[in-house]
This record gives sequence, structure tokens and C-alpha cells, in this order.
Amino acid sequence: MSRADGKWMRRCLSAAGGVLMVSQVQAVSFIDPLDGQFDMGEYLAENAYGFLPVPVIITEPAVGYGGGLIGVFLHESAEEKARRKTMARQSTDGGAQLIPPAVTAVGGGGTENGTWFALGGHRRTWREDGIRYQGFGGYANAVIDIYNDLGGLLPGAGFAIQTDSQGYFIVQDVQFRLPDTNWFLGFAQTYAHFEVSSDNPLADRVLKLLLGESTGTSALGVMAEYDSRNSFFFPTKGYSLDFKYMFYRDFFGSDYDYDTLDLIGQAYFPVTEKWTWALKGAYQSLNSDEVGLPPLVRPYIDLRGIPSFRYQGDYVSAIQTQIMWQVAPRWTLSGFVGVGSAESEFDDLYGEGEWAYGAGFRYQVARRYGLHMGMDFGFSDEDSAFYITVGTGF
Repeated sequence: MSRADGKWMRRCLSAAGGVLMVSQVQAVSFIDPLDGQFDMGEYLAENAYGFLPVPVIITEPAVGYGGGLIGVFLHESAEEKARRKTMARQSTDGGAQLIPPAVTAVGGGGTENGTWFALGGHRRTWREDGIRYQGFGGYANAVIDIYNDLGGLLPGAGFAIQTDSQGYFIVQDVQFRLPDTNWFLGFAQTYAHFEVSSDNPLADRVLKLLLGESTGTSALGVMAEYDSRNSFFFPTKGYSLDFKYMFYRDFFGSDYDYDTLDLIGQAYFPVTEKWTWALKGAYQSLNSDEVGLPPLVRPYIDLRGIPSFRYQGDYVSAIQTQIMWQVAPRWTLSGFVGVGSAESEFDDLYGEGEWAYGAGFRYQVARRYGLHMGMDFGFSDEDSAFYITVGTGF
């Protein structure tokens, strides 16, 4: 994984509160000459250390209120910059449709319940998007309520157990495009080492019995992806399908043997010039003969408005749809609804469903990259939350 150097880290963290840092390399304008609107495209493109500071306002019910800052750096070579400028001059709307640039993100944050994290990540493409790499890692202290029974040793669903997981992690993958297609094949790797405890004395004893003083999970896997979307940051047309199968084995340094499967599909349909309909489906499964696994490894329903890890199972599925309305050249409103299910047996999926819904908005903050930022407001039967989001929210 690419490592952000200390200078980038200091620049990122000094931008607290979302205050923009203006590079001293050269003066830049935050007004787009095409429409006279606020735009960070020139700042991101023309400065060696230009980045988009993304304020992290955390309202995730699983960890409580909090905040932080992530600096998102977009990198271009001199050749890519020249090509992007040429394309921008030739396009009818002034926007350049480019292969996604290299992206680096670095930052951290914390919440009121004691959760905090520091992380860095990088995404890059080579050979005209023929090779893709992405990876991230960091250190975290996650204080999260879980509702599973740890292999039948604790009360079942509906009984919240607070867990505290402290440690470091790394996740990365590389993909190769099949010639003249939208298909990618590749490999994935993940490693995490955590100490897990609980403020519940019984749960803490069970965790120590099952996991010891610390626990490590490590895996290698295979993946395949189909991607015909018209934008990496904010697609409005096309499809994507992601398949990933991970093997957690002691041979790779894991304390537990289990397999995970992830299937994610997205589709974007332009209904009219200003309306886009989107669909997303996700399926996850975990297969293991282990009696007790770390509490956070099982998949969970991931929908805006439902707390993370609130509904876990060996088999998890979620379906959601979203409608997006471009009310102005830079402004988009959206509404979304989804349903998910988490069960211990595949045949029980959607015997009961957990619904979530909400609305949001986006502003095109960097036209030349098609980069959109905004907020989503999500609701479910038991909780609600709002999220500051880059992209569509899917």
C-alpha cells in the first residue's frame, strides 16, 4: 500500500473543521469560469499537494456522535494533466471524462463512546485502466454493540453486548482487465490483529475464553469485477458487479479458519436527461466450523439508517433503490429505500426484513473530475442518522 508521508498527514489534520488549505505553490481560483460556481477542480489539479478535505461528521448509531477529517488527494501526471485540459476544451459542457486518477486518502476521527481511528488508503490505475490497485490500513479502537450470541455462549438476538476492539488492519487488492472488455480478475489480501474485550463481565470472560488476549485474522482471496459505469465518482449510467471469495487460514497467519463470499451489484439507468434510477443488491456469507469467531467478522446489514453490526448473520442480503434528480447543473437530490435480512441459515433469508429509507443531496464540487459531495438522511424502525458522503451513497 502506498504510504502518505508526514507532510500530507500534517496538512490533512491542520484542515480541521473543513477549512480549505490554499497551496503556496501558485494562486488558484475556487470559481469555475464556465458557470461562476464554487469549484475545487483547479485547486485539486494545479497544486502539488492539493486535496479535498472531507469533514467526517459521525452520526453512526453503532458508535455515537463524533467527527474527524479525511484528506482526499487526487494525483495526475504531467501527461494526464495535459490530456485532461485538452478534453475539457473539446467537451461541450467543459467537463473532462477521464480514467479515474490516482486517489490517496488519509486522516482520522473519533466518537463520544471512545471509538477512534487513524487510516490511510490509496487507489491507482495503470496501462489505460488495464490494472487497478487499491488498499488501505490503519489503527482503530472500535467500541461497538453486537447482538450475536458468540456461538451460543451468550443470550441471543436482542441482547446488546458492548465490545471494545483495539488493533491494526490492512486490506488490499489488485485487478487486471481482460483485453477489450469491462471485466477484471484479481487477488485480494486482508490482515487484522485486535485485542477484544467487553464491559460485560460474562461477555468478557467468554471473549477471553474464545479469543485469548488477542486475535488475528488473515486471508487471501480471488475476485472478479465487471464495470461499465460512466464515472468512478458519481455514475449515472452503466453496471457493476463485484465478486470476492476470501480464504482465512492459519497458513496465511489467521487464528481462525473460515471462508467469506461477497457479491455486490449496482445498476444506473438514465430515465431522462435529469432523472437517474439506481439499484444495488448485496449478498454476503460466512462458512466456518469454528465454535467462536471474533464478534466483528460476521457480515451485517449495511443500509443507511440502520446501525452497523445491528443485524449480523452467516447469511446477509440487502436490496436498495435510489432515484436521483438533477435539479440544477451542480445540484442533485435523491431519495432511497432498502430492505435487508441477516440469518444463520440461507433458507431463512427475508423471513423477516429490516427496512431503511431516506433522502439526500449532492453538490458537484469538482466538475473536471465529476466529484460530488453531500449528505444523506437515513431512517429505520429503531434509529436514524445522517451521513456526509462522497459519491452516490451506494
